[in-house]
Amino acid sequence: MTKPTVGREEIRRLARLSPFELKAEFIRLAEAYQRDEPGQKGKSAAHMLNAGRGNPNWVCTGPREAFLALGHFSLAESRRVWTADDLGGMPERSGIDGRFDAFVRSHPELPGIELLRRGVELAVDRFGFDREAFLHELADASIGDNYPVPDRMLKHAELIVRGYLQEELMDRRPPSPTQPELFATEGGTAAMCYVFDSLMKNGLLHKGDKIALMVPVFTPYIEIPELDTYDFDVVEIEAGKLVETGVREWRYPAEEVAKLADPEIKLLCLVNPSNPPSLALSRQVTEQIKQIVATANPDLLIVTDDVYGTFVDGFRSLAADLPRNTLLVYSYSKHYGATGHRLGVIGLDRDNVIDELIAALPAEQRERLAKRYGTLSLEPEKIRFIDRLVADSRQVALNHTAGLSLPQQVQMVLFSLFALLPEGKAYKARVRGIVRRRLDLLMEGSGMKIADDPGRAGYYIELDLLAEAEQVAGKDFATFLEKDYEPTEPLFRLAEQTGVVLLNGGGFDGPEWSVRVSLANLDDLDYLKIGHHLKQIFDDYRAEWEAARASRGAS
Repeated sequence: MTKPTVGREEIRRLARLSPFELKAEFIRLAEAYQRDEPGQKGKSAAHMLNAGRGNPNWVCTGPREAFLALGHFSLAESRRVWTADDLGGMPERSGIDGRFDAFVRSHPELPGIELLRRGVELAVDRFGFDREAFLHELADASIGDNYPVPDRMLKHAELIVRGYLQEELMDRRPPSPTQPELFATEGGTAAMCYVFDSLMKNGLLHKGDKIALMVPVFTPYIEIPELDTYDFDVVEIEAGKLVETGVREWRYPAEEVAKLADPEIKLLCLVNPSNPPSLALSRQVTEQIKQIVATANPDLLIVTDDVYGTFVDGFRSLAADLPRNTLLVYSYSKHYGATGHRLGVIGLDRDNVIDELIAALPAEQRERLAKRYGTLSLEPEKIRFIDRLVADSRQVALNHTAGLSLPQQVQMVLFSLFALLPEGKAYKARVRGIVRRRLDLLMEGSGMKIADDPGRAGYYIELDLLAEAEQVAGKDFATFLEKDYEPTEPLFRLAEQTGVVLLNGGGFDGPEWSVRVSLANLDDLDYLKIGHHLKQIFDDYRAEWEAARASRGAS
């Protein structure tokens, strides 16, 4: 490989962009590589390998088939009420359970119908539902003929999703005796926006407040606090450990976590398992945070984004260990290949610090909030934070139209019930196996080493190229790279000369010379190729270093 055609000053200028915006430049270079690869006959011959995207290339089919089968039943229910040239009525509750059984018996060939039936029976048995009420909620919601009521989340849907979260994110050991209450949102990204906005609106955070981020972290958690709306004073809790020369552990040292003991830190945000290192929080760190909350910083608010939790065996969220302090954010997008569905949820325990802090605000602040939410209740001071999130998501005045679309809530329910069935557990093992197989191929091709860690999700991997340089050729080689090249220069080389697109780890507040590889969105053997290209980069950089040393020796 040769140096990229993009100059050093331009590389330095572009590096100021978010990694997701900088990616557009890498894609432009990779597309040019597709067109211009010597000896190829057209754009399709050379294959761009975009491992910068987090969107998985698998799709969970069973619950989607069940949703379509439910749609056939629901439309039959609608036409039963009113039939006139594409005109139907609202499904009726009375007798719907018997009609559902008859529909299932008369349509055995319908894809998804048996999974739907078994999901319904599981829900009724496990959660003690009135079968008629539950089936009516499914049928009416799948048609989408009503506003969401309750606007926060449908009654049965909330109980099912809660059960799913407790099994998948709380290691089947939910906090006791209270339970998380849920708000269904338009994906995890909407949940993030709603949480930051409502914490500010309710006077729990103020512009310029001190917050903490566990880094590296998903870039929006870095960028949102920098907006002039918030302008937070950010303290970084850095995962900087090395297990040996050139092999980064991506774990949080005790002295870093100890920063949270500062009572001026109002909020802690983390992605767990982390993005991009893709490691679940260790038990030691969890216990240290619990101790800090129990002693030095009892009002610390925590936002934990646990979208990758299903990829780690025995995963346990901070929302399970610190339910009173923690807002849980979860999205179905990655596990189920459903990024386009925008299925997210916010969870908050009914017994929580946030509501206590609001109740303890000065009288002037409480009066302001009573006025803000006064159109929703004659006793606005009793509106809990989880419901204020819903109101704030629609500027309060449109609270009556709030809530995730009902067909989307039904799909969320069917994903959740699927996970509780044997087929869902087998599916989980398969998708875990996919990302881990790809990780093995990437490491085989690159010849790099990573720490063996049972908490590794493997959805992404963050590789520290500077640490790798020191591992393969010593400190002098690493110093040469730092002095003569920009940290993102290897990514420009990869894109321009191999068609490989990765993201810069520095954009996630990781080491400047690190890169993020998504293990979710390419074919398995593509990761072997990416590994080979990374190895070639090191061979080229090392050759340039050795040539520079020889030149200095000759002079």
